[in-house]
Amino acid sequence: MSLTRSRPPKDDAQRRGIAPEKKPKLTKAERKQMRRGGWLDAFSRQNLADTLLTGYLPIIVALIVIVLPLAWMVSSSFKPPSEIVTLNPTLLPQDPTAGNYSSVVDRVPLLTMFGNSIYVTVVGSSIKVLLAVTTAYALVFIKVPGRNFIFLGILVALMVPPEVSMLPNYLTITGLGGRDTLWGIILPGLGTAFGTFLLRQHFMALPKEMFEAAELDGAGHFRKLFQIAAPVSIPAIATVGLVTVVNEWNSFLWPLVITGSAEKMTLPVGLNLLQSVETQAGSYGILMAGAVIVIAPMLVIFAALQKYIVAGLTQGSVK
Repeated sequence: MSLTRSRPPKDDAQRRGIAPEKKPKLTKAERKQMRRGGWLDAFSRQNLADTLLTGYLPIIVALIVIVLPLAWMVSSSFKPPSEIVTLNPTLLPQDPTAGNYSSVVDRVPLLTMFGNSIYVTVVGSSIKVLLAVTTAYALVFIKVPGRNFIFLGILVALMVPPEVSMLPNYLTITGLGGRDTLWGIILPGLGTAFGTFLLRQHFMALPKEMFEAAELDGAGHFRKLFQIAAPVSIPAIATVGLVTVVNEWNSFLWPLVITGSAEKMTLPVGLNLLQSVETQAGSYGILMAGAVIVIAPMLVIFAALQKYIVAGLTQGSVK
C-alpha cells in the first residue's frame, strides 16, 4: 500500500500559472519612518488631550483634594507653632518636633479614650454586622408575612437623618441609666439600615439551587445562613463591616451628647476636648497630632481590607 503526501491546495493565481505578487521590501529608512509615525500618532495632540482629560487630570484633582490635606495634617503635627502660623508656609517641617504628640498625651487621657474607641467600635460593629446579616437573610429566605413592608420601613429609616432621633434616644438612654456609659454610646445605633439593605440585595442574587440542595439534605435556616450564605458573601459582609467600623470610630455627635467625663469619651470627642483646652494659635499643631492619632487606625484597616471592598462592590457585575 503506497502512501501519498498531501499537497497544500493551490490558490487561484497558481492554477492560472501567474506568479504571486511579491510585496515590495521596505528600506531601513522607510521602516524607521513608519515606526516614528506610529509613535507620533500615539502621542498626537488628540490622544494626548484624551489621556490628560480621562487619566491624569482626575488623578491630579484627587491628589489635591484628598492626599494634600492629609499630607499637610501629618506635616503640621511635627511643626512648632512658629512654622504653622506664618506668612511663608512650607509642606515639610524645617525644625521637626514630636512635642505636639507628647502634649496630646499630657493633656487628655489618650490611652483611656483609645480603649473606649476600640471597645465601642468592636462591640458595636460586631453586633451591627450580625444583625444586618440575620435580618437580610430573613427578608430574603424566610417567608415572613409583610416582609416587603418591613423592608420599606428599613428604607425609610435609611432616609431619616440621625439627628431627628437624637432627643428621643437621649431621653430613653438617660432614663435607663446609660448616661456617661459606653453601652449608652453603643445601644442607640445597633440597627443598621444600610447594611441590611446592601446584604439583602446581595442575598437576592445568590443561586437558589444551593439552598434547595441544602434543604434536601435537611439543613435548617441556621445552617444555610452560616454554612452557605455567609461564606459565599464574605466580600459583601466585609464591605458592610468596614463601613460600620468607620462610622463607629468616627462617631462624634452622639458620644459628645451622651458622655460628660473624659474617662468615657472616645477619641473624636477627646480631639474636641483638645480644642477646648487651647484656644490660641499654638494649639494647631496639637490638634493636627490628635487628628493623626484618630485617623491612623482607619488607614491601616482600609489598607488591610481594600481587596474585600473592591470585590464586594464589583461582585455580581461580571458573570
